Amino acid sequence: MTLAVLTSRALAGVDAPAVRVETHLAAGLPTFTVVGLADVEVRESRERVRAAILNSGYDFPAGRITVNLSPADLRKESGRFDLPMALGVLLASGQVSVPPAPGGPGDDPLTHVVLAGELSLTGTLVPVAAPLAIALGTARDHAHAELILPAVSAAQAAHVPGLRVWAAHTLTEVVSHVTGAAPLAVARPAPWPEPLPLPCLSDVRGQGGARRALELAAAGGHSLLMVGPPGAGKSMLAQRLPGILPPLAAEHALEAAAIASLTGEPGCMGTQPPFRAPHHTASAAALVGGGARPRPGEISRAHHGVLFLDELPEFSRRALEALREPLETGQISISRAMQTVRYPARFQFVAAMNPCPCGWRGHPRHACRCSAEQASRYRAKVSGPMLDRIDLHVMLPPAQADWMSLPPGEPSAAIRERVVACRERQVARQGEPNAALVGHQLEACCPMAEQARELLRVAMSRLHASARATHRALRVARTAADLDGDEIIAERHIAEAVQYRLS
Repeated sequence: MTLAVLTSRALAGVDAPAVRVETHLAAGLPTFTVVGLADVEVRESRERVRAAILNSGYDFPAGRITVNLSPADLRKESGRFDLPMALGVLLASGQVSVPPAPGGPGDDPLTHVVLAGELSLTGTLVPVAAPLAIALGTARDHAHAELILPAVSAAQAAHVPGLRVWAAHTLTEVVSHVTGAAPLAVARPAPWPEPLPLPCLSDVRGQGGARRALELAAAGGHSLLMVGPPGAGKSMLAQRLPGILPPLAAEHALEAAAIASLTGEPGCMGTQPPFRAPHHTASAAALVGGGARPRPGEISRAHHGVLFLDELPEFSRRALEALREPLETGQISISRAMQTVRYPARFQFVAAMNPCPCGWRGHPRHACRCSAEQASRYRAKVSGPMLDRIDLHVMLPPAQADWMSLPPGEPSAAIRERVVACRERQVARQGEPNAALVGHQLEACCPMAEQARELLRVAMSRLHASARATHRALRVARTAADLDGDEIIAERHIAEAVQYRLS
């Protein structure tokens, strides 16, 4: 055989498109050429592959070697193509032969095998980046695919259901596997890490209205904005939101872990929803993703979790406006001259801000030093369209002077039980949280009593609310009814939802 065709995977955002690794050996002066829009790391594979083959006890063929990575218009990067390139050289030179498939001589036994792994000079396999993204892409495209990865990466990829993952340590082991001499061991999933201890809501004394809004936000997946003076408990409440959220489903946990692996974070995140709280100096690219080689931003790293922006008006206007589209669509598209990538970004948005630059406007015990114009200009840093996309607006009063004598609040565990039951009710009814209801789903899932319908119409008319704000109030009312166990949205549920649009 002078031509070997194997399969690997590239990375394009969170997707992992298939790549055909075609290795051809011909007579001529010894050369080793890699074509197919290969980046520097891939072109450097020639030296790693040569040394790994020699140090594994094989001969490096003398001749003209051409490796084509197809499709040619898809950018290839990193060293994950080392393994299929090295095996392709051995197959094309005839040093390795693969027994015929059971289906007949016309069937290629390596058709459904995907290989990815970086080689050291000794022939040892080095872990690859984003193994979960590679595994998810392989499982999505092929029902009966097999994946060969370095052992550490294979333990992460083995979490993907319906995919057989083989764990390899060296090039020699992979050769023994494909020739049938010694099959590789099937990778076992690495155990999920123990969830980190989360702060409890019992630490928050007082602020009953804000606690209720936090429970509504958790139960329906709603976005939340808290406005109040310094020390009112805004950040404290936001940091306790993950403790009352339901655990991630296995599919969502894998998606969140796959995105984390794209940023270089090792291991799997488990079923605990991610919580991201970037500093207000973060740029638009840091929030939504970007760079010459696009990487996921904070909104994607918060996928299926919480994105908390403290001191909201202190973020740049450009960064905040970049959040508007992902809040609606649940994804972000990053376009560059050579490519366009998409990252999922279905996150729960939580923000906090002061009522004015000094923070004390309306406080009974502190004098505000800001003029009305300064306070108005400060609030205007967050645009109307951005505020319109937030479901719950909560004004927090100052902490009581004797707050230390107040009893502890209800613990997170008790609230979480109600939230989990409410989410289960929503999933059984429409398959997703109430915050994701759109279009005809609102009509089908939000039956209202006649008085409730009239109250919603009158209230939204007096508030001059947009259609988007009306829909968001209706979703919040649906969540309030679900927490009460009611199928029909009552007048009290509409009244509660409307009050979160008044601030």
